[in-house]
Amino acid sequence: MDIQIAIKNTHLEGEITLDGSKSISNRVLIINALTKDNFNIKGLSTSDDTKALQKALANPQAIKDVGAAGTTMRFLTAYFALQEGTWTLTGSERMKQRPIAILVDALRNLGADISYLEGKGCPPLRINGKKLKGGTVKMSASVSSQYLSALLMIAPVLEKGLVLELEGRLVSRPYLMMTLNIMAYFGIRYQFEGNRIQIAPQAYQARDFVVEADWSAASYYYGMAVLAPSAHIYLKGLHKKSLQGDAVLVEMMQQLGVKSEFTDEGVHLQKTGTLPESFHYNFVECPDLAQTLAVACAGAGIPAIFDGLITLSIKETDRTAALRDELAKFGVLFQGEGDHWELEPNKAQFDQEPPNTIHTYHDHRMAMAFAPLALKCKHGLMIEDAKVVTKSYGNFWNDLQQLGEWTIVEMEGLKDK
Repeated sequence: MDIQIAIKNTHLEGEITLDGSKSISNRVLIINALTKDNFNIKGLSTSDDTKALQKALANPQAIKDVGAAGTTMRFLTAYFALQEGTWTLTGSERMKQRPIAILVDALRNLGADISYLEGKGCPPLRINGKKLKGGTVKMSASVSSQYLSALLMIAPVLEKGLVLELEGRLVSRPYLMMTLNIMAYFGIRYQFEGNRIQIAPQAYQARDFVVEADWSAASYYYGMAVLAPSAHIYLKGLHKKSLQGDAVLVEMMQQLGVKSEFTDEGVHLQKTGTLPESFHYNFVECPDLAQTLAVACAGAGIPAIFDGLITLSIKETDRTAALRDELAKFGVLFQGEGDHWELEPNKAQFDQEPPNTIHTYHDHRMAMAFAPLALKCKHGLMIEDAKVVTKSYGNFWNDLQQLGEWTIVEMEGLKDK
């Protein structure tokens, strides 16, 4: 589904009840599967990724197709390495290009029987599940914390537990701590000193759990608040004290003129009208926010420096390249490589007619990060493959319309001008 979005009144006001955190939901589901007694989970994410994980855990069939769900693929690789039987994990064409060798190598070092069915180092995988003794394993910490989290969650049920020695710079540390904190909620004791995490063999304790709302999803409304002339937006389900690293959004967006006031049920966003001359942030611990901030700075005309983007190239698409190409359609220069990228919006234009088409590259965050830019575009904005948002936030387009006079029209045969 391709859509054209536009808004008549750019003064935003309204209330949104956000979906549950995908990251938290998927961790709790794996822990539930590893726990002897089931427990109740409230507020689970309705994302495609979480649904794929639920289906894979519940379905007894040996072939598990997770589609584009990267977290699901990584968590299930570790989980099924322990489950007796022969399992096949596969996914979308993009999934078959996404690396998983670091996790597979670590599991093999613990005794797992895993082989590649197509390209070496990428899914699909064949797993002969069996009991694993555990022990000590070294793993690179500089690519994706999901590899680490996948190992840590199975650590308590290994016969000898796990000693995980981290090599290199740790990226996305808040996601690692989210995993450990959730495990601790379910009774798991751990030691984390220096580059070493030690978890002794022990049993998860069943406890009911409530999933908090998704801070990554909240970022798109913060982006709208930056670009709107005025904004009074209430986001329900968010808390000041959060398990999610993306809660740093509050401090980040304060720099871009958006004030956050917390209540018992959520957070109220209000635009203060104060914008900085420039913006600089290291996203190594919150990479999922980079696209939102890049578009917000582009729309607001703020030169920016983005550090810590090394993991963006191995996401659903090469996100830095995608940002570069899509922002260029508006005359915004986004250039760099590896960790360091710079944004220069001096030649930005938002009055193109017909409106520009945003290619999403099958990446949910490209669609949602660019949606706020419609506030600046005189003739609206085209979004290609808009249903891709279901990967993490299926109700996004409906929720968007709670904030004013948005027009969303389905289009056929969209082509970039």
